[in-house]
Amino acid sequence: MSDAMSQTATHAADLGQVSDDLAPGDLLILLRHAPHGSSWLREGLEAAMVAAAFGREVGLLFSGDGVLALLEGQQPGALGQKGSDNLLAALDMYDVQRCYVDATALRARGLSVEDIALLPVTLMEHDDIVALTGAFSRVLSF
Repeated sequence: MSDAMSQTATHAADLGQVSDDLAPGDLLILLRHAPHGSSWLREGLEAAMVAAAFGREVGLLFSGDGVLALLEGQQPGALGQKGSDNLLAALDMYDVQRCYVDATALRARGLSVEDIALLPVTLMEHDDIVALTGAFSRVLSF
């Protein structure tokens, strides 16, 4: 792993207990769809920003084809759909900094954490994801 990625990607095991600083009303948004072909991913990112704007602590979990949104160099989709990189870049303005990625989903697509360059993420295995979803008081799936 490059030095730059070692600063932006962490492993859940290195973070200790996930729920230490979460409060009631915190929201985890599960992003399971690719950036093109539907509006699910874009709507999930927009929901995260709206919730954060209203003072909610928001976490994002990229799983399934949602991990593809974290790859650089996305081009407009077949129907002229924009990539998600502009929304991902805006997350920091809304203080959405808890970003997690499903390690199994990465491996299933032939990817690794080194392929992710658009956001700092925490790599999560299955047991970590179970703990994560239990730590948030609300989970929305897109």
